[in-house]
Amino acid sequence: MTGPALPSDDLGELQAWHAACRDAPLAVDMTRGLPSAEQIALSHAMLSLPGPAPFDSEDGQDWLNYGGQQGIPQLRALLAPLLLGVPAAQAAVGGNSSLALMHAAIGLAWRTGLPGHAPWAAARQIRFLCPVPGYDRHFAICRDHGITMVPVPIGVDGPDMDQVERQVAQDPLIRGMWCVPRHSNPCGATYSEEVLRRLATMKTAAADFTLFCDNAYAVHDFAPQASAPPGLYDACATAGNPDRALLFGSTSKMTIPGAGIALLGGSARLLDWWLAAQRACTIGPDKVNQVRHLRFFGDAAGVSRHMQQHGHMLQQRFAQVLKVFARRLSALQDVHWSRPSGGYFITLWVPPGCARRVVRLAAEAGVAILPAGTTHCSGTDARDRCLRIAPSRLSPSDAAQAAAIIAGCVLLACAELSSAPGRDASNTLKGVP
Repeated sequence: MTGPALPSDDLGELQAWHAACRDAPLAVDMTRGLPSAEQIALSHAMLSLPGPAPFDSEDGQDWLNYGGQQGIPQLRALLAPLLLGVPAAQAAVGGNSSLALMHAAIGLAWRTGLPGHAPWAAARQIRFLCPVPGYDRHFAICRDHGITMVPVPIGVDGPDMDQVERQVAQDPLIRGMWCVPRHSNPCGATYSEEVLRRLATMKTAAADFTLFCDNAYAVHDFAPQASAPPGLYDACATAGNPDRALLFGSTSKMTIPGAGIALLGGSARLLDWWLAAQRACTIGPDKVNQVRHLRFFGDAAGVSRHMQQHGHMLQQRFAQVLKVFARRLSALQDVHWSRPSGGYFITLWVPPGCARRVVRLAAEAGVAILPAGTTHCSGTDARDRCLRIAPSRLSPSDAAQAAAIIAGCVLLACAELSSAPGRDASNTLKGVP
């Protein structure tokens, strides 16, 4: 993949560069955080598993027949502590999609209420706190259930806890909050121990307030970590609020997307509530896929070795994008970007009023990125600043080329803004080395 060389910050030169890009667009899609073909190839051995060899479950369930609603004990013992931070007895396996479990759990709370509480449907309104920038799929679940979303800003250590604590203490209609505690989508934040403690201990006006915790990137570090990160469930249990956290995770970005294992976990009370409801809709999950994962990973050390390979591949791609941004955008005022240590996204903040223009310019040059505003629960970024960059699926060289196109489009959008009537060019464009 090649493209015209990126010029300086001169508006005319940038316009000529962009015209050349339009004449030979790249055809790159960076709208979603998809694993690369090389990452998926790490799990190709699963395609011949589990094979016909017998498998004995600890609870005596026949893995080839109905039953085993909670999931095979050995798999829960392996994945529940790693992905959810709960013991095996407090987790259940359900299908291949953690998003489906989140949707179903909110639907269950809506219809029947959380344990010991009235159904959410009985309330005149239900509100959720949504860290912004955040994950558009979480917002879609809220919209599907008619839940009003309340944005709260998020920083490198997690959500703004002063705002969170103030709102949940005052508003009994706030029944939940979305959380992605590790390498959050899209800004890469990892919640600090202090943020986890405050989430676990804060006073809430709603007795059934629940943290809906999406642990999508619990083991998705670029480099091995010296110690296990603190867990949200442990913080809640220690604070005497074990029912406050409902946790979700999956192997979708660990093995083969669409053929993974999804898990839900929480307190024993929450798990009983979940399993009782599942009797109306299933006679048991796909235990063959569970055995496949068990035989593929083997043990926790096997999971660690496998995820280190993923992390190395992702780091190569992210490093290329970050290198281009540092070289081309560091001199721009009001432009900065996240530097994640794991996960699947980089967030790029551009000067106010530029994000939608950058998306359009990049699309014309053949690089599709997520529409501006998608990372906000209202669907609109009022300051038009935030862009989500997803380089995971590209090769390192293609990631670098796509980043160069995005950087050039940022430069062009800033140059256009600075050249607008009544604008002081020194306020936005500071020159590029």
